[in-house]
Amino acid sequence: MPAERLHLVRHGEVHNPERVLYGRLPHYRLSDEGRRMARSAAEHIAGLGRRVSSLRSSPLQRAQESAEPFTELFGLEPVIDERVIEPTNVFEGKQMSRALRDPRNWWHLRRPSVPSWGEPYREIAARVEDAMNAAWHETDSGDIVIVSHQAPIWITHLHVAGLRLQHDPRTRRCALSSVTTFERVGDVWREVDYAEPAAAGIDLGAV
Repeated sequence: MPAERLHLVRHGEVHNPERVLYGRLPHYRLSDEGRRMARSAAEHIAGLGRRVSSLRSSPLQRAQESAEPFTELFGLEPVIDERVIEPTNVFEGKQMSRALRDPRNWWHLRRPSVPSWGEPYREIAARVEDAMNAAWHETDSGDIVIVSHQAPIWITHLHVAGLRLQHDPRTRRCALSSVTTFERVGDVWREVDYAEPAAAGIDLGAV
């Protein structure tokens, strides 16, 4: 039997008192609330009564920590996959409210369709879909969980839906510890569910 469903799970709240855009910077861990949120996401999937047989994660600390409750509940060690990592961003390490007031940074905003401030949307969509395809083909049965980040998950949603990849990052439907679920029919992915099992949390610092 092939795999059945694939869940893209966003990490929980990050400890980020300086409120910087953390991107791929190391040592950004989950807050205490973030750990609770990650547990809620894992319990949500467990509560669906589905067998999870594959667990994968972005290499960043916050994603690996968000995968830990899945290890506890399903007995799976996460496979690290670089393809589902956070995108690059020229504003990494900066407070966005300050950075956008500086005219020297406006050049980076010149082409939002690419976007000119970071990794192209098309490249993000391609690498995440590649990771999804690999996980699907390498999983004999049951569900797959991939713990990732807001931008890769939202851009995958747009890509699968056939929508334009350019968007306002402030309008993303991808809350902390949310679960976006897909099925694969032939060679085509389709989104079948979205859930926000973890309430609250402060969503600061996402790319």
